[in-house]
Amino acid sequence: MKKVLPVLVLGGLLAALVLPAVAAPAQQEIPTGCKMKYDVGVSECPKSGECSEKTHPEIWGICCLLNSIYTATSWFFYILIILSVIMIIWGAFGILFATGDPEKMKKGRGTIIYAMVGIAIALFARVIPAIVRFVMGV
Repeated sequence: MKKVLPVLVLGGLLAALVLPAVAAPAQQEIPTGCKMKYDVGVSECPKSGECSEKTHPEIWGICCLLNSIYTATSWFFYILIILSVIMIIWGAFGILFATGDPEKMKKGRGTIIYAMVGIAIALFARVIPAIVRFVMGV
């Protein structure tokens, strides 16, 4: 576990540095709308379909920003839940195969506790869009 965490952190940092250079072309137009995938909880925003400066001139940017935040936090939530379930299974197998060794039992319990912290962080990710809406005042 001590060697896996630094590898994951370094891999994430490397991906964060490299992906924008690879994924985004050098010349890109400024967006004038977005496709709404989520009901963002703002009455002026469309619940689905296109949202652009032509259809909603005052609020389209906020709608698109909130839609992007919902998308990012949903991905973050699902990835953390999947990793947490894998960690719980890993910790359970560690406890199951500890064969009475208290050190292995402690390690398995620690893995499950870390997985529970991951689930708590994943649940907090579901609250982030509401916090952003509150801060923006919409």
